[in-house]
Amino acid sequence: MLEIITIGIALLFAANIGASGSAAAMGEAYGSGAIKRRMVAQALVAVAVLAGGLLAGGAVVRTLGTGLVDPSHFTMSLTLVVLLSATVPLAIANLVGIPLSTSEVTVGAIVGMGAAVGSLAIGHLGVILLGWMLLPLAAFAITSAASFLLFRLPANRQPKSGPLAKGLLTAIMIAGGVYTAFAAGANNVANAVGPLVAAGVFTVSSGLVVGGVAVALGALLLGGRTLETNGKRITHLSLGAGILVTFTVGTLVLLASIVGLPAPLTQGTTGAIMGVGFGIAGRKAMSKQVVRDIGTVWLLSPTISLLMSYLLVNLVTGDNALSRPLTYVLLSSGLMVTAGALLLINRPRLKHSLMLIRKRAVTVKRIVTALMSPLVS
Repeated sequence: MLEIITIGIALLFAANIGASGSAAAMGEAYGSGAIKRRMVAQALVAVAVLAGGLLAGGAVVRTLGTGLVDPSHFTMSLTLVVLLSATVPLAIANLVGIPLSTSEVTVGAIVGMGAAVGSLAIGHLGVILLGWMLLPLAAFAITSAASFLLFRLPANRQPKSGPLAKGLLTAIMIAGGVYTAFAAGANNVANAVGPLVAAGVFTVSSGLVVGGVAVALGALLLGGRTLETNGKRITHLSLGAGILVTFTVGTLVLLASIVGLPAPLTQGTTGAIMGVGFGIAGRKAMSKQVVRDIGTVWLLSPTISLLMSYLLVNLVTGDNALSRPLTYVLLSSGLMVTAGALLLINRPRLKHSLMLIRKRAVTVKRIVTALMSPLVS
């Protein structure tokens, strides 16, 4: 029974990855008008994500399954803890409107479990953290340099293209979206199935099939809102700039997948879009709030899941976490990180999120009261 519940949560997590993360890979193509119908974009994402997971997702699965924590510690109960610790923060973040990285949340949950059981590969963790810092920086550097050379230099300021050139650019943009979705599948499917592979529920191959299908279904059935939001956010990008962003991010994420590094796709995309703006318009195009948002995601994503996983593992195993100095170190660090991240959040957006939570709480209270009133009377 516990195994069925664990697999079910993993599949829900995978579907959420497809809806909130992988579907965003087609945002540039949909937002620029290269793809007119949203369902077509979602279908292309679903196929590409599944292909990416099956063909290039094995290395990241092995990293999450065996690279950070000894697989012998992945009992079914602790695997369930890891998946819950990754899924719950994502659900809460979606409620309050704070975007979290699925890769970072998953790694945080696994690290929390490893810290609790005393088995953690610090060297591998350091490499992953370095990759998280370098990915958005590399995306920014590449797109800023390329956009300066292609769009800003006087020699490269060409008149508007004709219908033939625009049609070619549109086709390339769609191909770029499919390419980025493929890269996302290669990297993100592992987030849901890596712990299950470590627990022996699936082999790497079967895990990629099951997880890939779940992520693809999430993108196909639940990814419409992500596409709509992400598309509206980047509609100011021209076809040329959108092509630059998609191929840059797709290549960086695919390279990370090949070497087995879980990569934050959203942060890479944000860094690439910022790079385009900087390359064309210079420092005046830089948004302090966007930088703050990246910092918020980078800090909150792994910290929340790490603390939740660490405390739940101690609860499940019966260890007295309060007697361990590491507990106080993690809790104090987590509180400082969370406080710092909350200071970075846009104040109006935070106020709106709190109002939304309050309204939903009132609605839930009314429903509960209505259900309980016949019993009380």
